[in-house]
Amino acid sequence: MGKVVVNKGSSIHFISGLPRSGSTLLSAILRQNPRFSAGMSGPAATLLGAVLPKMSGASEYAPFFTDERRHHVLRSLFEAYHHDDLVGGKVIFDTNRTWTAKLSLLDALFPSAKIICCVRDVPWVIDSVEKMIRRNPTHVSGIFHGKDTRNVYGRIKDVMDSERGLIGLPWGSLREAWFGEHAVKLIVVRYESLVTEPATTIGGIYEQLGLEPFMHDFKNVEYQEEQFDQRLGMPNLHTVRRKVELEKRSTILPPDIFMKYADMNFWDNDKLNTKKVFVL
Repeated sequence: MGKVVVNKGSSIHFISGLPRSGSTLLSAILRQNPRFSAGMSGPAATLLGAVLPKMSGASEYAPFFTDERRHHVLRSLFEAYHHDDLVGGKVIFDTNRTWTAKLSLLDALFPSAKIICCVRDVPWVIDSVEKMIRRNPTHVSGIFHGKDTRNVYGRIKDVMDSERGLIGLPWGSLREAWFGEHAVKLIVVRYESLVTEPATTIGGIYEQLGLEPFMHDFKNVEYQEEQFDQRLGMPNLHTVRRKVELEKRSTILPPDIFMKYADMNFWDNDKLNTKKVFVL
């Protein structure tokens, strides 16, 4: 088993933000670069979240762990998951929507890392989720925890829940990060920018991360996770269209729902960007 040798500088970064906002597309684009490792939402965040309580708090094993030992265990666990790519000298982009709620932990483990946060107009995030659900009427999606919600109002109430909702939870975590003490680590990427100006947007990410430029092909982007999507009950959830472009269409949401969430894009309000977060 090879020894993990991390590149000088920061070779580990994170992708987070809102669902249906381009994180899979961004990963599909980045992985065109043979020096990068990127993909859909992975299990590393869950692994760290499962191990940490066993080493702290009221755990019977907590007395065996100093802060330094906890740090080493958590970082080693993350690096073990990405072992092959790190040994190969690749830059890691680990994706998970929960990373924005763990910025203090990430700052402690990987102080030079940046968190790329994918965002999108919230009504269109809701619209995209609803469209995917209607596209698969014979499936009961796992995003509702096995519950069959009867209409669009019930479904949106669930996905916008601030504690468990597919959209509400990461939106709240992102807002916390935006106003928090580690906001300088954020790079916010608008979905609208990514699909209309991909070269400029990706170039901005490279520049912010201090990475050597790479010529990406935005007309031949491919990514899919069929087995994962089938298990979730949402086939093609992570399938990326070949050409990066904006799909123009009308919303399928009732107008009252669309308007209700129209003012949730805090990243578009310069007056709310008190920490000077970099937004593309």
